[in-house]
Amino acid sequence: MKKILFVASEAVPFVKTGGLADVVGSLPKAFDKKKYDVRVVIPNYHAIREEFRNQMKTLYYFQMDNRIYVGVKELVYDGITFYFIDNEQYFSGIVPYYDMFQDLERFAYFSKAVLSALPLIGFRPDIIHAHDWQASLVPVYLNTVFQGDPFFRGIRTVFTIHNIRFQGTWDVGHIQWVSALPWECFQPGLLVSPYQDTSIPRNSWNCSMMRGGIVYSDYVTTVSRSYANEIQTPAFGDGLDDILKWRSERLWGIVNGIDYKIWDPGKDKKIAQNYSEKTLEEGKRKNKMALQRLVGLDENPDVFTIGIVSRLTDQKGLDLVNIIMDELSSRYVNVIILGTGAKCYEDSFRYFQGKYPDKVRAMIMYSDDLAHQIYAGCDALLVPSAFEPCGLTQLISQRYGTVPIVHAIGGLKDTVEPYNQFEETGTGFSFDEYSAWALMDRINHATWLYYDKKESWDNLRKRGMEKDWSWKTSSKIYEDLYSRM
Repeated sequence: MKKILFVASEAVPFVKTGGLADVVGSLPKAFDKKKYDVRVVIPNYHAIREEFRNQMKTLYYFQMDNRIYVGVKELVYDGITFYFIDNEQYFSGIVPYYDMFQDLERFAYFSKAVLSALPLIGFRPDIIHAHDWQASLVPVYLNTVFQGDPFFRGIRTVFTIHNIRFQGTWDVGHIQWVSALPWECFQPGLLVSPYQDTSIPRNSWNCSMMRGGIVYSDYVTTVSRSYANEIQTPAFGDGLDDILKWRSERLWGIVNGIDYKIWDPGKDKKIAQNYSEKTLEEGKRKNKMALQRLVGLDENPDVFTIGIVSRLTDQKGLDLVNIIMDELSSRYVNVIILGTGAKCYEDSFRYFQGKYPDKVRAMIMYSDDLAHQIYAGCDALLVPSAFEPCGLTQLISQRYGTVPIVHAIGGLKDTVEPYNQFEETGTGFSFDEYSAWALMDRINHATWLYYDKKESWDNLRKRGMEKDWSWKTSSKIYEDLYSRM
């Protein structure tokens, strides 16, 4: 049996701020348990709900480097063993992340503590699979500081980039201080760009923890095929395109999946009416009216209803949405936005709700229950991201018979097949040029199809529901990757 350890900063159902948590919490369940023992380790945040904290069992506690406390707790959830690295100094806040300056120290500690704990807890993984910059120092420590211990020799590593925009970046002096890694790790070409101007003091060199994960891992993956190609270019590589091109033979793009036990319109207890492909029309109708009633819009099952479920940030293409909101609101549509983020977007959507109170609702909050209801009750979902490593909302929307309208970039390009009205194919609408008018053109096309070509619209929705976006296919690709190692 192959033993795999996932190392990440978050995982559902314990703590979630984005799609990383969904992947880390759901992917381990997709592997064949007769062949793979996949376990997960995350920090023991104070933000984890008390009901979970009360179920944790303390396995071990010790002093790392003879001075820093490390506790290890364990909880088996849904058949998966989760470990929690405990340290109140680093993880006692009410939110998982603070500012980058503090987080660099917290996650350098976390990465080293994970490796330090392994000999004590009775689990020696064949492969450590580290996720995103918060765990990116695990391969670095493993291949430097820990190589003197026979326990760690032969352990292989995979590093997954979920979003290259966030790299754990600061100057060499600070990252060397918080990590205590040997100075040879900070040579140009390792944690430092090979193009670094070496005429300036070394302590001031720009340093990226994520670069370290890419350099020191045996394989690197990211969360869609198109994104794997995009991040090898200066436009999308955020300064790491050089190392990714160099490692391209060991860079895999594997599209994310969703947990079909959680996202199932036929069994979802958070929606007003369960439905399947056969009962799609009636199910969507009842869920739409329930959603309208919930958010305070007039109940009208016939009006074209568009949803947005998103972090409200520049990445998500909300600048385009702002530009078209007046024109969009002049149409026979409803628009329902759910999310939190940048104040400028929160305020702008509140403004449009005030300006068009009979058509727009801005739900500035995080609500998993309401997200389920939006997926079930809306006719279309907007995902016009400027860049998108994979995206999960477009996968969920197809599962619920809600048509995605997306910018053809990254994982959105890989998972949404553009509608072809002549061949009656496709699962959604996509636009290539990143502009407000390109987005509006696709919305106009979707609106026309909804009102004037009802049969084509219904077939479009059903094709989306028929797609399999569970982890079944992607987990097989990960198994292939692990076997090569």
